[in-house]
Amino acid sequence: MATTNVSIRMDEDLKKQAEDLFSDLGLNFTTAVTTFVRQSVREQKIPFSIGRNVPNEETILAIEEVEQMKKAKASVKGYTDVDVMMTELLK
Repeated sequence: MATTNVSIRMDEDLKKQAEDLFSDLGLNFTTAVTTFVRQSVREQKIPFSIGRNVPNEETILAIEEVEQMKKAKASVKGYTDVDVMMTELLK
C-alpha cells in the first residue's frame, strides 16, 4: 500500500499531551491518527460524540439560584472562613 505524508498544525502543548497519552497506550502519534481516520472511514462519521457542554436542568436551576442570590445580597450571608461556615451549616 502506498503511503503519503499529511501535514497538520496544532498547539505544541496539545501535541505533547497527545504523544504522552498515545505512548502510554503503546502507540505513536502517526498510528493514533491513522487509527482515528480508519475508524472514521469505517463508520462514515466522527467516531465519537462532538457537542457543546450544555448544562442539565439541575445545573441550570443552580446557576439561576446563584444569580438570584447575587441580586439579593442583603438576604444572603457570605463567609470568608470555611471553618466558620461549616460550623454554622452543621448546627
